[in-house]
Amino acid sequence: MVKKRRDFPEENDLVICTVTKVFDHGAFAKLDEYKGRDGFIHISEVASTWIKNIRDFVREGQKTVAKVMKVNPRKGHIDLSIRRVAEGQKKLKMQEWKRAQKAEKLLELAAKKIGKSLDDAYEDVGFLMEEEFGEIYAAMEEVSAQGMEELKRLGVPEEWRDALLKVITENVSVPEVSIKGYLDLRCPTSDGVESLKKALVKARESVKENDVAVEIKYVGSPRYSVKVTAPDYKIAEDVLRRTSEVAISAIEGMGGSGQFLREVKEEA
Repeated sequence: MVKKRRDFPEENDLVICTVTKVFDHGAFAKLDEYKGRDGFIHISEVASTWIKNIRDFVREGQKTVAKVMKVNPRKGHIDLSIRRVAEGQKKLKMQEWKRAQKAEKLLELAAKKIGKSLDDAYEDVGFLMEEEFGEIYAAMEEVSAQGMEELKRLGVPEEWRDALLKVITENVSVPEVSIKGYLDLRCPTSDGVESLKKALVKARESVKENDVAVEIKYVGSPRYSVKVTAPDYKIAEDVLRRTSEVAISAIEGMGGSGQFLREVKEEA
């Protein structure tokens, strides 16, 4: 079971849960990330549409993503909602859950190598990584890329380092993701073409990260595609935003105008 440092989730958290009991007026669900914790999903929080039979929407044994509406640690009550979770949020949370499960298996492997328990692994290493990177697997990806120095930087106890490094380098590959956005750039001045070139050069030169690649291609007047390849989505999104802002600011400074578009249909 993937382990959380806190005993209870907080309001508005998204949680992975497994439906354990379904009634006419709602359902109980086990919170998979919080050992021994259960929540209740009222029928009004199961779906946005009218519900004739609740079992058409939830079933016992179903794993899903829910939003935490209320938490009462004193009574042990947790109110959940399924209908308030957008499809994109559900997909992202499920991806995080799968990554967390992978990380736990690797922690367990490392623990066995030095005669420790999984609980020891979380307390000595896992929570340390989670606090620094937001999730354990992201920290493992960084260790895969940087090696022993990253374990030392994180403050991982010496007795864990060799075992962790071996397990991580054998099982975790250095991540790489690509995202794309679009720039509409216009410059009606007499030297507009040169101004556009200068704006795009400035955008490329604004990227200082060594492990990030930016590719800008002409799509069709006035549109350019901007593709960013980076170690993770957070970095990629940040570079895409900054690159676009630099290009727009540069072209505006030369008498033109610009607009950033996250998604468009490319012209043939």
